[in-house]
Amino acid sequence: MNRRDFLSLTAAVSLATPLALAPAKARAASSQMLAYVPGLIEQRLAKGEVLLVDYHAVWCTTCAAQDRAITALQAENPAYAQKITFIRVDWDTYWNDPVTTSRNIPRRSTLLVLKGDQELGRIVAGTSKAKIKALLDTALAAAGVA
Repeated sequence: MNRRDFLSLTAAVSLATPLALAPAKARAASSQMLAYVPGLIEQRLAKGEVLLVDYHAVWCTTCAAQDRAITALQAENPAYAQKITFIRVDWDTYWNDPVTTSRNIPRRSTLLVLKGDQELGRIVAGTSKAKIKALLDTALAAAGVA
């Protein structure tokens, strides 16, 4: 192997390593999220829980920005993680499923707050930390936390 090939190979490996680790980082950042399976939302609502449902795609940059904001807000206020159940619906799997169509979800990167049979709030493609905080605060109020 000559020097040019060695340097090219070294550069390729050092660039590929962070890309290979990115999905693992994304999963770790959203560890507070439950993965949606059919019936999960109805089961949790029947228990009286307040839900934030995140219609998410792993390739979606808007979804990633929302995830960063949610993770930061959970770190700032532990009541979010303690009082709100976070459920992530995989857009690529459930985009045309009743969990999406029955709630008129227009696209991935939609955040929805539910309690009982009511929708309390929604953000579509918004990444503003302040707006996501307001949505989480709505969920906290519904959970009875001042």
